[in-house]
Amino acid sequence: MGLFDAIRGEFIDIVEWTDDSRDTIVWRFPRHDNEIKMGAKLVVRESQTAVFVNEGQIADVFTPGTYTLQTQNMPILSTLKGWKYGFDSPFKAEVYFVTTRQFTDMKWGTANPVIVRDAEFGMVRLRAFGSFAAKVVDPAALLRELAGTDPQFRTEEVQEYLRQLIVGRLSNALATSGVPMLDLATQQDAIGARLGVVLSQELAPVGISVPKFVIENISLPPEVEEAIDTRSRMGIAGNLDQFTQFQAANAIGEAARNQGGAGEGVGLGIGMAMGQRIAAGLTPQAPAPASGQAPAPAAPAAPAAATPPPLPQAAQWFIGVGGAQQGPYDAAALSGLVGAGTLTRETLVWKDGMAGWLPAAQVPEVGGLFGAVPPPLPPQA
Repeated sequence: MGLFDAIRGEFIDIVEWTDDSRDTIVWRFPRHDNEIKMGAKLVVRESQTAVFVNEGQIADVFTPGTYTLQTQNMPILSTLKGWKYGFDSPFKAEVYFVTTRQFTDMKWGTANPVIVRDAEFGMVRLRAFGSFAAKVVDPAALLRELAGTDPQFRTEEVQEYLRQLIVGRLSNALATSGVPMLDLATQQDAIGARLGVVLSQELAPVGISVPKFVIENISLPPEVEEAIDTRSRMGIAGNLDQFTQFQAANAIGEAARNQGGAGEGVGLGIGMAMGQRIAAGLTPQAPAPASGQAPAPAAPAAPAAATPPPLPQAAQWFIGVGGAQQGPYDAAALSGLVGAGTLTRETLVWKDGMAGWLPAAQVPEVGGLFGAVPPPLPPQA
């Protein structure tokens, strides 16, 4: 009985793999010099593919299911071994199980910033990161091009290769997307889907596809973020005059928190105002007159200071640029817009009291601002 068990142990009756990991792509069935006997059972589970290799050459590929290994269902291996007729003796062959499920825990990120050209901000350096899913779609190609004879091929062995490929294609995807930089956040899903298709086509020769590609974040350099914040504050301020007042208020707050320089001056002014209030509160009040006594004569009142009339209200102008209303602006601001080329003779303007919008050249108060700017040259013959 012992001799019979030893003889049976030389042959493999069941060829299968129960995957107990989450990162193994290819696993080679351990033969340990034992032979696979003809008629053995091959069990290929869902999300697996079994590949038979004979003397370094890929032979038969089995999809999920249970098979009885015979010459009828191993046509390529039978041809390679010269089995022209039925064959019942044991044979030797390497069996590789390839995982065909999606590996969804793969991350990517740009080690160095990607430089793109934006229509509004010019050359901008972007950083991005996210995740992607990879899946084996051609097990034979994967064994030939990447895994080779590795007995346990894991995701960590191919993830760096995939990350480099992703970063190499990301710059072109962002540059050719035609999406302004400020709108990239709303187009991340569309760019990711398009990039996943490009990567799948690129990886087809090695048997891998990228069914899901996610861009989690696209970040800007600090100086660009600061410029965007400044523009947002200007939009909230409304116009240049209000923005100047806003900046001055911020400067006063910063100076008050500063222990030297302007901070001491602000503190001195606040101290003087408080001192005046305290002095007014400590001024003794005249005692009330006793019953039957005449009240003390009142102190002569100080002459009232002359109060000037309020300054005339400056006219507030609105202009139309690109179909959008901008303003209000005072006369000084309009002069600056003329110098910058934003306000031209054809630009529509309006202020309170006007019946409707008119070209700037037809409004005397605004047309005078163009005195130093020559009109366009007439058509030349």
